Parts: sequence; C-alpha cells; structure tokens
Amino acid sequence: MDETRPPVCDYEGSDYQERFWELGGRAYEDRVEAVALRRLLPGSGASLLEVGAGAGRHTHRYGGFRQIVLLDYSRTQLEQAKARLGESERYLYVTGDAYRLPFAPGVFDAATMIRTLHHMTDPLAVLRQVRYTMGTGGVFVLEYANKRNMKAIARWVLRRQDWNPFGYEPVEFVELNYNFHPVAVRDWMSEAGFDIFRQLTVSHFRLNLLKKAIPLGVLVAMDSIVQWTGNWFQMTPSVFLGAEAVGEAEPAAEGAFWRCPVCGSFEVEKTDVGMRCAGCDRVWPVREGIYDFKEPLGD
Repeated sequence: MDETRPPVCDYEGSDYQERFWELGGRAYEDRVEAVALRRLLPGSGASLLEVGAGAGRHTHRYGGFRQIVLLDYSRTQLEQAKARLGESERYLYVTGDAYRLPFAPGVFDAATMIRTLHHMTDPLAVLRQVRYTMGTGGVFVLEYANKRNMKAIARWVLRRQDWNPFGYEPVEFVELNYNFHPVAVRDWMSEAGFDIFRQLTVSHFRLNLLKKAIPLGVLVAMDSIVQWTGNWFQMTPSVFLGAEAVGEAEPAAEGAFWRCPVCGSFEVEKTDVGMRCAGCDRVWPVREGIYDFKEPLGD
C-alpha cells in the first residue's frame, strides 16, 4: 500500500454516534444541519455519494435518490449505519480512503461531505477525488469547520489562543482536526472543479447557555433565518457550501462503476471471494454486505 498518502482519522470502534450525538446534547446542531442540507441538495436524483457517512446520521435525509453510497474509513461506523438503515438494495456500504476513492469517474450526480473535511491534512486532494467521481452538473454539498468564527475571534482578541482566526492557513487544534479559513476552502473548491452557488452559515447559536434557555424549535427557526447571510459573511463554526461540478468529467470504461484504488483499473468485478481487479489482480473483500477497499486480501 502507498505509504506516502496523508494520515487518516480512523473512527474504528468509536462510540462517537452515541456519545457525541445521541447523548451529547447536539439536537440543535443536527436539526440546523438538516435545514442546510434541504436547502442545498436536490430533492431527487439517480445516485449520491456520502463521503464520511459514519453511522448514517444524515443518510435518511437523501430520500429522493435512487441509490446512496455510504463511504467511510471505519467498518464499525458503517455497521452502525447498516443497523440503522436496514437491508436495502438502495444502500451500498463501502469502507475506503477518501484520498483514493474506489469509484469510476462521473458515476454520481450528487455528493455530500459533512463534518469530514476537518479531518483532512490535504483537503484539496480529497475535493479533487470527489469531483472525479461526479458527472458534470452534479451538486456537491460540503460542510467545513470555520476558523474565522466569533468564538475564535473573541478568544484571540482576549489572548486566550495563539492562532490567528484571520490567517489563511489551516489550524490543527487537535491531532487530525483542522479549522479552515473560508477563502481557502473556496479556493480549493474552485481548483478542484466546483462552482459554488450558495454559502450557508450554520450553528449561529452553538452555546450551551442558549441551548438550555431557548426551546429547540425556536433556536432552529432563528438559525434557519440567519443561515441565508452566509453568502455575505461567514462567522459561524460551521459553514455549508452548495456547489456544481463544472468542466468535463474524465472518461471511464462504459458501464464501469468501480475503480481499483491502487492501480486505477476500471476492470473490477465481483467474484466468490470479493471484488477482483483485473489490472493488478488484487482482491478487495466483501463481508456481510460491506465492500472493503481499505486492504486487499493477502496484503
């Protein structure tokens, strides 16, 4: 395997879904993210790629798409998603590396990447991978952690943090957890082949005091209104972008869906032992309905 690729944040065996979302008092954040997704994503389509799907928290919100591919680096996260969503031909569960997606070019007409980019050491490389898998005109919804938020600005002014929230460069506040400057993200999106049509600022009221004092429905309604200011300024900890894939998609073999993440061959066929690549003869296992493109058999 390629030892030169960037490090990956692995949630294998993590109780993140239960600890952070279900027991962590994040109902407000979940609800306002749902509002942003509804505003940016088409109501229907043929196929959608969910990069960093985790335990499938958002997957049920893509109801108008005929096929949804959940990709995550962690098998145990996908097992939780499978238990949540149930057995269905509509869902395809894939473990894989976002730096080398195992899909042929142009096979998706939509994609989402929510609370995932902030784990990426090389965001541009991942965005290019997502664009590669999308057809021209497809819609991509990206969420990123914004370093230029009000809390960070206040802490910097009061000298309670060293890093400058107005600096262009990313800041790694915890290992493999990055905050990004909005201008940097927009530059990466353009370079990767996306044209941004809408910016929404999300989680304006992410303060425990407010979440305890104001009813959830009221807080969500307030956030929903001010999300629209995102096209003019981005000062919230979370920002959503709606973008269109522009330019020509790279050609692939007719009818190809998979791409070997090692050799790049589109000749990947399902066999009794897994997904065999004719280009390099690697076999990628399929276990209990989850396609594993992290480690081939025998490596």
